[in-house]
Amino acid sequence: MRIARVRLGDAISFAVIEGDEVAELNGPPLGALSFTGNRAALAECTLLAPVLPSKIVAVGKNYAEHAQEFGGEVPEEPLLFLKPSTAVIGPEEAIRKPRGVTRLDHEAELAVVVRGLVRNADEQVAAEAILGYTCANDVSARDYQMSDGQWTRAKGFDTFCPLGPWIETNLDPHALGIQARLNGELRQDSNTKELTFPPAQLVSYVSQIMTLLPGDVILTGTPAGVGPMEHGDTVEVEIEGIGVLRNVVVDA
Repeated sequence: MRIARVRLGDAISFAVIEGDEVAELNGPPLGALSFTGNRAALAECTLLAPVLPSKIVAVGKNYAEHAQEFGGEVPEEPLLFLKPSTAVIGPEEAIRKPRGVTRLDHEAELAVVVRGLVRNADEQVAAEAILGYTCANDVSARDYQMSDGQWTRAKGFDTFCPLGPWIETNLDPHALGIQARLNGELRQDSNTKELTFPPAQLVSYVSQIMTLLPGDVILTGTPAGVGPMEHGDTVEVEIEGIGVLRNVVVDA
């Protein structure tokens, strides 16, 4: 099932995509689904970020080749950092390159969307708490990341967390092709089977540290091939079984 957040006219709602139509939901898809009975053509709707999380928990160095391209190794435990909810944008929205940033990188990632409150969960409970998966771009001001010695500023600017185009709920996340393209040129090309720490393990691990709330997002890490983006570029993140998340880059 594909769950989206859509705008039709002045109204914004959650909906289930059914072929070339959307079926409107009564509210967020975090419990039993309830439909309003309203339907619309998908082509008439604007797709928005499919979820508005209270927080985004991101994982660094979760693909060995990416860790190696930055001169490091995969850590013994997941390396976590936070991105603010204000970083979230949806498909086709603009990534704004801040003034002063000399290198703005794309990072294609599989994003996990949490269904309910999760605290101190084992992996089985954590797996059951996953609503579904979407595409993400962990946009990074690489020069600030290197100079600051920690990642809050580099990862936290507005527009630095594109999500979409929808949440896929019926998906095995363990062997999915994941790519990033810049202006049509393939830059990242890997598979989620290369993840060191898979999704359910990450949800369980994070839940031992902080309570995950309904709609929270975990970014599972990026494969090798990250690289710079400039004003006017189009960046696409594509994950097998989900779809394509497309955004343009503009100067702030």
